[in-house]
Amino acid sequence: MRCIDKNQIEEKLQQGYPLSGRWHNGFHLEMPFGLINDPNGLVFANGQYHIFFQWNPLGCEHKNKCWAYTSTSDFVHYSRPKLAMQPTDAHDKDGCYSGCGFEEEGCVRVLYTCNAKDEAGVRTPAQRLGTLLADGTVRKDEIIVPGEAAGYTAHFRDPYVFVRDGRRCFVLGAQNEALQGRAVVYGEMAADNGGNWEFMGEIKTMYPDFGYMWECPNLLQFADGDVLMFCPQGLTAEAYAYQNRYQSGYVSGRLNLDSMVMEHGAFHELDRGFDFYAPQVLEADGRHIMLGWMGMPEEEAFYSSAEEGWIYSLTVPRELILQDGVIYQQPVAELSSLRQQQSERQVMAASAYEYQSLLPELCEVKLAMQMGAAAHVKLILAYGEEKLMFCYDRLRQVMTIDRNGMKLGARGVRSFMLSAEDVLKLQLFVDKSAVEIFFQGGREVASMLIFPGTETVPQLIVQGDARLDKIEGSIWELSAHQYV
Repeated sequence: MRCIDKNQIEEKLQQGYPLSGRWHNGFHLEMPFGLINDPNGLVFANGQYHIFFQWNPLGCEHKNKCWAYTSTSDFVHYSRPKLAMQPTDAHDKDGCYSGCGFEEEGCVRVLYTCNAKDEAGVRTPAQRLGTLLADGTVRKDEIIVPGEAAGYTAHFRDPYVFVRDGRRCFVLGAQNEALQGRAVVYGEMAADNGGNWEFMGEIKTMYPDFGYMWECPNLLQFADGDVLMFCPQGLTAEAYAYQNRYQSGYVSGRLNLDSMVMEHGAFHELDRGFDFYAPQVLEADGRHIMLGWMGMPEEEAFYSSAEEGWIYSLTVPRELILQDGVIYQQPVAELSSLRQQQSERQVMAASAYEYQSLLPELCEVKLAMQMGAAAHVKLILAYGEEKLMFCYDRLRQVMTIDRNGMKLGARGVRSFMLSAEDVLKLQLFVDKSAVEIFFQGGREVASMLIFPGTETVPQLIVQGDARLDKIEGSIWELSAHQYV
């Protein structure tokens, strides 16, 4: 455990705002220095969205795992992030790992995984409660689950609290002794039993052998059913799926907590881009709002911002809507407040092979392209000679994202199935180094980080291999977050 001087970190944070690096984003949450990863502790309480996330304030490596904290009432104005929790004792000396948040009697509580290793490197996990204090720090409270359950390895982490039939439970990512990924559930016992937590069992799915570890599970209830989100590690890449090092996705159906059987459909990835992992969801006012980590474990060498002393971002907040067993994702409505309304430009082109427009550095683009006779449509973000391309093959119904035209950072392609019929629709968010694109009303989403080598505003280019009947939409310049 490396000593972390909280006063020194807070002084450095005060000096780090406003964010000023050439790749520092305007409307994506990130830190002026260090490494961030999993969003944690998401909860709505007392009129505020409380957001924690993993943070190493001492470097751009996956070490010294602390929690940072910020809050917002509108996803536009945020409290200045601060160090909320750090490794301090024998239980979490090797990291305050991921966890969740919940409201209890007007207080924000958290539940997280303590990580500790002995001299031989043997890991001992523990699940621990905490309480958010008025100064933005977390008081560490009691351990409610010491160690791992019988039949599982020490990869036993990332609790997420949910309530079913008035009983508070949490789902936990796990690995069984056969080295297969699993999700298990604990339930809170009645007060007359000491308020302890009992192991309820393993969620039985149709995926008994689906990766060697399931990280960051979320168990969500919608009007139309249950959704189990999780991040399976160790899947084999396919032509149109599982193309990142690790995946994030969900199954939807119905979970019977008595039998622990979940009847569900196929696993579906939440994001088809290069940089998305470990999402977490909060429920508030009938909405399911998700944040994800814009990054990928074990690939730190490919993120050029590390040369500036910081690495990774969080996604924009997204509302999840379940329709016929499929999650559609929409940027939360509050983000429209970032639009500089006087900047709005209408896009209107009829019977065109190509459309071009310079974009603001921070912007939102909504387009609908009536493809007409075109079999192939390209959307290009050009930064001088560098290009990020989205290529749609209408006949095969395949979207391909090509990052090979960028000079810095990781390259490569990602391909996935996308049904667009006659009209290809997209909503695009462009920040200094973060790009998120929502296809067909959020049926598919792709997130990625890019690091343009030249400081130039992007150009949007739309091309068809035949005339497109119509291209229409809007472009807005966006304001950056405000930290108060």
